[in-house]
Amino acid sequence: MTELAVQHLDSMLDQAASGTVDYVAEFAGKLPMDVISELMGVPVADRDRIRSMADGVMHREDGITDVPASAIEASINLILYYQQMIAERRAGPTDDLTSALLAAEIDGDRLTDEEILGFMFLMVIAGNETTTKLLANAAYWGHKFPDQLTPVYADLSRVPLWVEETLRYDTSSQILARTVVGELTLYDTRIPEGDVMLLLPGSAHRDERVFDNPDQYLIGREIGSKLLSFGSGAHFCLGAHLARMEARVALTELFTRIRGYQVDEANAVRVHSSNVRGFASLPIAVEVR
Repeated sequence: MTELAVQHLDSMLDQAASGTVDYVAEFAGKLPMDVISELMGVPVADRDRIRSMADGVMHREDGITDVPASAIEASINLILYYQQMIAERRAGPTDDLTSALLAAEIDGDRLTDEEILGFMFLMVIAGNETTTKLLANAAYWGHKFPDQLTPVYADLSRVPLWVEETLRYDTSSQILARTVVGELTLYDTRIPEGDVMLLLPGSAHRDERVFDNPDQYLIGREIGSKLLSFGSGAHFCLGAHLARMEARVALTELFTRIRGYQVDEANAVRVHSSNVRGFASLPIAVEVR
């Protein structure tokens, strides 16, 4: 992972020498995709295309509440790609997670192609998009509150605190769905069993009953188990540790190479999505060490 981060950082900083560079296109979007692709066995030559498909699955124009035709097309193309990949691994297994899933056996049962396909689809969406947005959100809010980054530059062991506060202040995943088990009454409203509720972690993270000064971006504040970005209990995100590790490695390697950076806010572009919050493009200018 560190090797991949260094590779993309070196390329990004070379481009930044002549002006601004898109932090998302050249780093935040590439590293998570490469990490997931390395695990799944996606060839390097296909990764930009896979990322474009994944972006297409999540993209929503303002005012669109239904799944647009473009997202359906992107989903179909992604499924077709992974179906071909599964077929290739069945014919000739390799040393990757896709082949491992094909060979996995529990009590005599193996995963079906449909189950493996669903897992791969989840990996590229949940394991790529959210981490990309986390890395860009951290950079953006660090730019907006530079005083909060001063201690981080001086002590890189504080990078995980930067990551945690970003997850609280502006989390990538803004909606969590849960199915009601048993009859539930909230604030005098009866919710029948089987109904689906949409939970808003971004709102919970600004609850003044839980966090002091919740609308302030304070790196190092006490967060702990109060963080809901990855869900909780039986539904806690299985990729939470990987996402945190990616962010820690990426931001630590970035700060070992730069003295400072500025975001070109006028040209920053937010992603259009119904449930993911972050940037599609984040131009930055950097001061290399």
